[in-house]
Amino acid sequence: MSIENYDPCFPDQPVVDQYLPVWASLPSFRSKPAFIWAEDGSSGSLKCSSLTYEGLNNSVHTISSQLVQSFQRSDTLVILCSPGLKLVEMIFGCQRAGLKGVPIIPPNPTFSKDDHHHLIRVLSQTRPKAAIADLGYIEKVKRYVRLSHPENHLSNLLRNLTWIDAESLTKKKLSSDASINSSYMGCKPDDVYLVQYTSGATGIPKPVLVTAGAAAHNVRVARRSYDLHPNSIITSWLPQYHDCGLMFLLLTIVSGATCVLTSPNAFINRPRLWLELITSFKATCTPVPSFTLPLVVKRGQAFEKKRLPINLTTMKNLIIINEPIYHEAIKQFEETFIPFGLNPSSISPSYGLAENCTFVSTAWRSKVQATDFPIHKKLLPSARLRYDELDDEEDQISMVIVNEETNELVEDGIEGEIWIASSPSNASGYLSHPSLTQEVFQSRLQGSFSHERFLRTGDRGIIKGPERFLFVTGRCADIIKHDNGVEIHAHYLETAAYKSCTNFLRGGCIAAFEIHESMTIVAELQKISDEEDGMLKRICEGIKVFVEREEGIHVGIVALVKSGSIPKTTSGKIQRWLAKARFMWGKMDIVMEMKFDKEVDNSFKKSLGKPLKINQSESRKNVLYSNL
Repeated sequence: MSIENYDPCFPDQPVVDQYLPVWASLPSFRSKPAFIWAEDGSSGSLKCSSLTYEGLNNSVHTISSQLVQSFQRSDTLVILCSPGLKLVEMIFGCQRAGLKGVPIIPPNPTFSKDDHHHLIRVLSQTRPKAAIADLGYIEKVKRYVRLSHPENHLSNLLRNLTWIDAESLTKKKLSSDASINSSYMGCKPDDVYLVQYTSGATGIPKPVLVTAGAAAHNVRVARRSYDLHPNSIITSWLPQYHDCGLMFLLLTIVSGATCVLTSPNAFINRPRLWLELITSFKATCTPVPSFTLPLVVKRGQAFEKKRLPINLTTMKNLIIINEPIYHEAIKQFEETFIPFGLNPSSISPSYGLAENCTFVSTAWRSKVQATDFPIHKKLLPSARLRYDELDDEEDQISMVIVNEETNELVEDGIEGEIWIASSPSNASGYLSHPSLTQEVFQSRLQGSFSHERFLRTGDRGIIKGPERFLFVTGRCADIIKHDNGVEIHAHYLETAAYKSCTNFLRGGCIAAFEIHESMTIVAELQKISDEEDGMLKRICEGIKVFVEREEGIHVGIVALVKSGSIPKTTSGKIQRWLAKARFMWGKMDIVMEMKFDKEVDNSFKKSLGKPLKINQSESRKNVLYSNL
């Protein structure tokens, strides 16, 4: 048995679930919390429950022992549990039973809020044998099925499922001959244990097939990259169903660490909760989307005297995901929270995607305490491709930059598509999409005599500097071209639009795209009342002029829409493709829309050379930065 880079306490297990009995058998780990669920209590204090390593291992064994009695290996089960410890148990229980799990956010069981389209997609594509959910949820779904029209597609999909009460799986007692120490019968390294959907940032979410061995390799690479170990305390409010939120469940078990969890809604409702969890549990590691930092600066209420004083001195890895990562947002966060003990060297910009089981690389340098990252066009790097001599380069995931039109390598300093070299962390492909799997997962460099295969990410990037920092500059699908052929990423236009009027626009809730060669900016307003047409026109005109001044792009249409109109992924990424479709279909709550000709009134242009200033008395409410 090979040993990882710490000591013999870290045996290299072939699948993540097999780490659980290792930790549960050690006296120092049996009663140690693996996961803690935290939420706001009625009195303002934290209400917590926990799962120890021994308790989780026993629970997973109980769940898997019942599932194997009803299902065959590799059967697919949809997991529709609410965020919490029960969801964690079900994910590991399916792996130990040798089943494919598809954890997804459960839509409203009345299916009246237009949030069930992904469920229809999952049920149609994965064809699960059963669904695991809370009993109350199951009863509401069955009521919906009973009352639905016979030709209702969703109802028919739900009717054909076997429904399993999650609570009954964890509470049922096993017969005495069910030994918890029996030989492992769960997923093998080459077995697909998870169907993980892509975020949907640039198109309809696609089902990615993840093997148990690839997931184990991926989180081991991440553990070494972030220097995690049994003394690490992780806190996360990310959705636990996929991507980084799910990866950190696996990463916790591989590291023998403790992970404190809460729900995305709890964080959005009260961003200070995240800071309180770090403080209360002396957290050393936390992953957050890039929009988190400006949101917490604006709404985190760090100085609130009635609540727990914030202390961030224990933080070693503040992992920033969701590119692009703006230097200005990081700097503002540092300036706000250095007085609360934040060490700037803990900032860990990182890069990942579902097709590589999530993690790819990080720009964080554990052996170098330099705090200043290089900057490229206002962005911080998300990865570093040249490692220190003390770093273990074995199993590091290699990347190259490629001209996406010719498939040829480009030199450092030239932007192109990011390709990931074939590695054990690569997913197996897309479910029922053989041609797309071949195109994305089996790409080859043009003019290369090597047979090496690459994973195409669809992300644009550039490598710069002696340490070969990788800057993720945007998505290939979201690139906009100037009239002179020069390219620009949509997020730069959105950022400029927000800066034109920060008092009235929602940061992170602006979409830029082209319609018939006309640049269109759609921006959400804060929740304000008694809007005046004159004021709204000034906001539209200010967006147009400021974007042109900052980025040199003529804006043809500016639309102001109500809060919640801009579609986003579960991790907060703007779905520009869907925003464009909804705008063109007339399915947005538009408050004001203005069209602009190429000719601009120069006197007006000069008057708006700076961000638009609106009388503070007109400001009605504080901004809500983003929604998950």
